[in-house]
Amino acid sequence: MAISVATLGNINGTKAATVAADDPGSQDRFLKLLVTQLKNQDPLSPMDNAQLTSQIAQINTVTGIATLNKTVQGLSGQFLQMQTLQGASLVGKSVVVPGNKVDIANGVGQGGFELTTPADAVKVEVLSPAGQVIDTLNMGAQSSGVHGFDWASGNYDNTSNLSFRVTAASGATPLAATALMRDTVNAVSASGGALQLELARNGTVDYSTVKAIN
Repeated sequence: MAISVATLGNINGTKAATVAADDPGSQDRFLKLLVTQLKNQDPLSPMDNAQLTSQIAQINTVTGIATLNKTVQGLSGQFLQMQTLQGASLVGKSVVVPGNKVDIANGVGQGGFELTTPADAVKVEVLSPAGQVIDTLNMGAQSSGVHGFDWASGNYDNTSNLSFRVTAASGATPLAATALMRDTVNAVSASGGALQLELARNGTVDYSTVKAIN
């Protein structure tokens, strides 16, 4: 929808057209309409200087804003391209992102969680692909922030596709806990105006969700 910046008065009994800010030729048409209005205005009731100045200021202001918007959009695109190039250095590296898959290496399963407030008791349950509890880790009291855990995985490995669940409480009050997992970056891409990482196990995530880079 066009943004109306000025509507000139009657010209020979006909109202002048509204000037649109998103029209590249709007400024020239505005000036032509303004000159025509001045030629055809009522000599007994001419346009005063304040009104004339106001109308000119309106078209200049809106045209300037439109130009500024285009400049910012261009800079945003360039910044995203720079981010993508820099993000390419993450390919092959490990990152910590929201997710609940257990990462197992050398007989040790690892995961993490984030608490927004301190908890009196935190429990981590390791789950089978069917959602059955395989083992439980009582983490005790934990402060707010990011925490990790190690779990003796025995004969399980990453092909077992194990997950985990975190529950936290302060007294009898349940607390929010965000599960975190470690994953490997396979590729980077720019989609929807944001840098995204394609992970080996957790699919595509926004770069902004990364908690740590190993």
